[in-house]
Amino acid sequence: MDIKIFNKIEQAMQVGMSDTRKISIVLAFMCITCGISVIFGNGNNNILIMVSAVFGMYMAMNIGANDVANNVGPAVGSNTMSLGLAILIAAVFEASGAIIAGGDVVDTIRSGIVSKDAFNDVDTFIAVMLAALISGSLWLNLATFIGAPVSTTHSIVGGLIGSSIAAGGFGIINWGVMLEIALSWVISPVVGGVIAVIFLYTVKRTITYKSDKKLAAKKIIPILIFIMSWSFCLYLLQKGLSKIVSLDLLSQILISTIVAILIFIFTKPMIVKKAELLQNTKDAIGDLFTIPLIFAAALLSFAHGANDVANAIGPLAAINQAISGAIDAKSSVPMWIMILGGLGISLGLALYGPKLIKTVGSEITELDKMRAFCIALSASITVLIASALGLPVSSTHIAVGAIFGIGFLREYLKSNYNKMEQQIIQAHKGKDAIIVENFLNDFRKSSIKRKQEILKSLKAKRKDNFILNKKAKKALKASVKDELVKRSALVKIVMAWLVTVPVSAIVSAICYFVIISFLDHF
Repeated sequence: MDIKIFNKIEQAMQVGMSDTRKISIVLAFMCITCGISVIFGNGNNNILIMVSAVFGMYMAMNIGANDVANNVGPAVGSNTMSLGLAILIAAVFEASGAIIAGGDVVDTIRSGIVSKDAFNDVDTFIAVMLAALISGSLWLNLATFIGAPVSTTHSIVGGLIGSSIAAGGFGIINWGVMLEIALSWVISPVVGGVIAVIFLYTVKRTITYKSDKKLAAKKIIPILIFIMSWSFCLYLLQKGLSKIVSLDLLSQILISTIVAILIFIFTKPMIVKKAELLQNTKDAIGDLFTIPLIFAAALLSFAHGANDVANAIGPLAAINQAISGAIDAKSSVPMWIMILGGLGISLGLALYGPKLIKTVGSEITELDKMRAFCIALSASITVLIASALGLPVSSTHIAVGAIFGIGFLREYLKSNYNKMEQQIIQAHKGKDAIIVENFLNDFRKSSIKRKQEILKSLKAKRKDNFILNKKAKKALKASVKDELVKRSALVKIVMAWLVTVPVSAIVSAICYFVIISFLDHF
C-alpha cells in the first residue's frame, strides 16, 4: 500500500471517538438490551435472561469488531473504499443478514459436537451455554485487542467444549466432529490461499503481463465478473438466504447461472467503455475492479451476518428457551434476539472494527484492487467447495489464508524477477553501465514471452557469467524475504488460531463452575 494511503487510514482511525464515548455507547446499548430482554424474554428468571442477553450482545459486538474485517479489510487496504464507507456498508449488510436471514431456529450444540442427550438438567444446560458465551466473547475481545483475526465459530466451539467437559466429562464430546473442525484449521487457509493465488496469477498472465493491457482487460474482466457473480449468487443461496429460500442444489446452480449471465451482458459494455478512457497501465486497469469489490464486500457481509450471528444468538436463544424448562438441540430464535444480534454486530464493527480492518487490509501484505478482488472471489468459491465436500471451514481462516497466499505469490514472483535481472547483470559483466541499464529497461518493458527469449539468448552467449553464485543467491533471497509478507503478522495470527479452541475451552470450564455454583445457591 502507498504510504500516503496508509497514513489516511491511520488518521481516520485516530480521528474516531474517544474510548470514554465508546464505553458510554456500549453501556447504553447494554441497558437497552437488559430492558428488551425483560420485556420480551422468558419472564421466569429476569436476572438470568438479562445476564445472558448482555453476554450475548457482548459476543455479537466482538464478532463485529473481529470477524467482519475479513469482508471489508482487503477493499480498504487496496484503497477501493474509505474506512468510513467500508464500516457503513458492512454494518448495514451485516445487520440485514442477521435480521433478515439469521433464521428462526439455530443449532445450539454446534452440529453434534456434544451429544443431544447429554444435558437432562436445565441448570446444567444453561450453565454450559452461558459459560461458552462468556469465554468465546472474552477470547474474541483479547484477539481483537492484540490485532489477531480469529474464527468466531471456533471461539464459541471451544467454549462449548470446555463447559461441556466440565459438566459431563470427556466422553460427552463427539471427538470425530472435533477432528473435522481441527482439520478445517489447516484446510480453510490453505484452500483459500491456493484459490486466491490461482486467480491472481491468471489475472497477471492474462492482463497485467500483456503489452496491451486495455484490450486484455476488455476480454478478461467481464469473464471474472461472471465467475464472481455466479459464485456469490450461489454462496448467498446456500449460506445467506438458505433460511428464507429453500432450494435444491440444481435450482441454486440454475438461478446463479442465469443471474451471472445477465450481469455479464449488462456489465461488459460498461467495462469496454470505461477501459477506453484509461491509461494502458496496471494501476489504471485496476480501477475496473472497484465496483465489483464494493459489491463483494456488501454480499460477503450479508452472508456473514446471516451465518455468524448464530454464534451470539444461538446460546442466548437456548438459554431463553431453557428457562421455561425446555432443552432442545435446535432452539427457536425470537425476533427481539435476532434484531439485537444484528445491531450488536454492527455496533461492535463501528466502534472497534478499524483495528482489525487495518490488520487484514494492510499489515499482512500490500494489496491493490486486483489482489483484493482475488481474495473476495477466493472467499466465496472456497466456501462453495467446502460445502460440496461437507467440510467445516472458517470464513476468517479462508480470507486471511487468501491474503497470505497473495503475499507469498508476490514474494515468489518478485524474487524470480530480481533473479532474472541479476542474471542479466552477470551476463553483461565488464560492459559499460549505460549499456546494461538500457538493456534492463528494454527487458522490463518486454512481454513474458519476449523476456524468456532474452534470457535464453543470454544464457547461450554468456553461460559462465549467467549463473548466480551462492553468495549472490543468498543476498537476493534475504532482500525479498520480509518485504512483501510480514512474518511477525504470520506468527501472531497462526499462534492465535492454534490457541483459540484450547483457551476458550479452559476459560469456559472455569466459568461453568462459577455459574453452576451461583445457580445452585439461587
